[in-house]
Amino acid sequence: MVSLRTLAPSLTRITIAAAVGAALHIGQGDSKMVDQRAVDFSRALLAQMEIDGEVISCEGPKDNAPSFGRREKVGTGVGPALEFVMDPVDGTTATSKGRKDAISALACAPKGCLQVLPDDGYYYKIATDYHSKGKISLDMSLEETIRVVAEQKEMQLENFTVIMLERERHQDILATLRKLGVRIILIQDGDIAASVVTCIPNSGIDLLVGAGAGPEATIGASAVKCLGGTMLVKVWEGKKDDRERLKRLESEGVVIEKTYSESELAGGDELVFAASGVTKGELLDGVRFIPNGAVVSSLCVRLPSGTFEKSETMLKFRGHPVYEELT
Repeated sequence: MVSLRTLAPSLTRITIAAAVGAALHIGQGDSKMVDQRAVDFSRALLAQMEIDGEVISCEGPKDNAPSFGRREKVGTGVGPALEFVMDPVDGTTATSKGRKDAISALACAPKGCLQVLPDDGYYYKIATDYHSKGKISLDMSLEETIRVVAEQKEMQLENFTVIMLERERHQDILATLRKLGVRIILIQDGDIAASVVTCIPNSGIDLLVGAGAGPEATIGASAVKCLGGTMLVKVWEGKKDDRERLKRLESEGVVIEKTYSESELAGGDELVFAASGVTKGELLDGVRFIPNGAVVSSLCVRLPSGTFEKSETMLKFRGHPVYEELT
């Protein structure tokens, strides 16, 4: 049986393909084209892989954006049985406007290991590194959480850094953070990368907080688990939610009051998270086009080893089965 460890370089190439497709349209103002090209390029790469694969969830459908279909079969159909949660572009708007922090990302595991919260509204998330594993919960106030994480990392609050999406729904969170006097990094897009960077030693970022989408929670949790950190997620009840949302979530098996941990969203002991930069950000550099090719920054994290690999790939488009059309 081929192991996920052996397949890890091929999985990274999927996010590379998506990043290149998206980067073709940086700053052009067309979000749908950004998503479409990312999906097209990554789907073409997946079609070549000798796996019995299935995309169990892909960010995009709730916004009527181009995406992989739910339970879409990928690969040749011959090989290890794997499932994927895909976000071809986490930061579609950022890409279309030429802004920072857009990546392509995926989580991959043997079939039956990944749990995805429905892409219906938002979920509250916190993520941090190994220091606070088992020490924090979503029953704690935000202030309590920050004080515990800071204490576990032996940091003063004025040196403690929180990263979060800049959204209207986060105004109360932002007010609490400012009252505490912590450092705050507000990002336009990309809470997958934000969750990962909290677990990278010496990144200077200590905690992710805020509400984001369901598929991104599972992808982020996969990376956090591989890196030994902790991520906690539960349903966010927003002021603008429609009245039937909670009923829909319950009908799909979501326990409204439950806190989902990284190990529940990303089960099992064999797991790969891969990401490639579309535009420059906190986690990765963006795609750089060169004559007849591109340079793409990527990372791959996997269990059971916990190995973290960063790489820079120089693609040559001419003669390549996926990128030939770009020459």
